[in-house]
Amino acid sequence: MKLIAASANSTGAEGQKVLAIANTEDPRSVSLEGVIRIDLHFPKFTDGRAYSQAFLLRRRLGFTGEIRATGDVLIDQLVQMERTGFDVAVLREDQHLEFAQAQFDRYRGFYQGDAVTVKPVFAREGVSA
Repeated sequence: MKLIAASANSTGAEGQKVLAIANTEDPRSVSLEGVIRIDLHFPKFTDGRAYSQAFLLRRRLGFTGEIRATGDVLIDQLVQMERTGFDVAVLREDQHLEFAQAQFDRYRGFYQGDAVTVKPVFAREGVSA
């Protein structure tokens, strides 16, 4: 997952189609044609609707472009964000990039499948039950 400091975030990509979806909006009702990046917003870290939106975009709608987390993004959320389909996270102003990267070093693998790696570990490694 790519991490961006709040001060380094750009709201748009010049000449490219970027879509911001409010966390009250259903991603299935939006046209994704030509979209290369979708920004999903966390108004408060306790509001997890963007996780569901990211999962819907990746698994059910097959979106392959960039999904970016914006808003009240804390270090503690990053691993779950990646597992639900986010590619990029724009950290809240008071969050440090080096501490954020350490989260991924702590949690290197998971038994369950997720939005990115669909098969559980036993299916990936060919272990039969």
